[in-house]
Amino acid sequence: MALKTRSYSIDGKREMTIDEFKRWLKKFDEDKDGRISRDELADAIRASGGWFARRKSNQGIRSADANGNGFIDDNEIRNLADFAEKHLNVLWVKKFMAKDI
Repeated sequence: MALKTRSYSIDGKREMTIDEFKRWLKKFDEDKDGRISRDELADAIRASGGWFARRKSNQGIRSADANGNGFIDDNEIRNLADFAEKHLNVLWVKKFMAKDI
């Protein structure tokens, strides 16, 4: 299940919105509990072509898990997005609405 994005930036980063990231990540929530576990995050990293998935998932959980329960829930997705931008080659783009034009 590859990480599908609209485009890549000049520096080779995958461009996506936070909503696209949430939808993509939800596909790896195997037990459908609404949270992303360390193993589920490793599967997502591996599926996107990332190397050292286990190590990066450990780092991602430590970085994003604000309440220390070992999972990433909806309240912590922004933290995981920050980690992905720094360590997983993702560039966040704003979703434009008609009111923005």
